[in-house]
Amino acid sequence: MIAIVVADLRFLARLETEKAPKTTARFRAMLPLKAKILQARWSGEAAWIPFGDLNLDLGFENHTSYPASGHLLLYPGGVSETEILFPYGSTMFASKAGQLAGNHFATIYEGNDQLAALGHLVVWEGAQDVTFEERGGD
Repeated sequence: MIAIVVADLRFLARLETEKAPKTTARFRAMLPLKAKILQARWSGEAAWIPFGDLNLDLGFENHTSYPASGHLLLYPGGVSETEILFPYGSTMFASKAGQLAGNHFATIYEGNDQLAALGHLVVWEGAQDVTFEERGGD
């Protein structure tokens, strides 16, 4: 499982290792991860963690443009910059270049009741520190 902390909000997510094995392996190699999370500009009710031109050497697997709330996507770059999309409500993944698809690599299973608070936080308070750490098994 992955422990995610944003301000005083705590989430636990399971990795989608069967559906996105390459993406989850690449994500695990990035852990522990400390970054900034901010309101997405074009994707609706979602926050994002930008990684610029980071090359993860990934293609698409288990990809979607319409993630459910709490379904984390890793976009491997290409049309737009590499990023993690963190949906907290109604989302259509996009960039200034148009609709995107990202790899659904993790699903929040604890803390879902705090997703709306995450949205409020990034909209009204701006960029926040976020940490991802692996805890135990998947």
